Amino acid sequence: MELTVRKNFVFDRDIAMYLEELAKDAKTSMTALVQEMIEERYKQIKVKKRMEAFKRIKGSATGLIGDASIQSIKASKDV
Repeated sequence: MELTVRKNFVFDRDIAMYLEELAKDAKTSMTALVQEMIEERYKQIKVKKRMEAFKRIKGSATGLIGDASIQSIKASKDV
């Protein structure tokens, strides 16, 4: 059983009219339309956050410490 939560929103008059028109055109309820829009927006934000996280770690596994690689540091030391 899916748990539902009731929320009340206050919209500008124009936005409320747009919502009614969009729901009517889509032959769906305003609740279903808002839910669909929120889910789509959430997916976009989630992808954006993942891409930002990927860009932060991209290149971090190159083996570089500053401008030198681990191999070059090992090679320069007398072992």
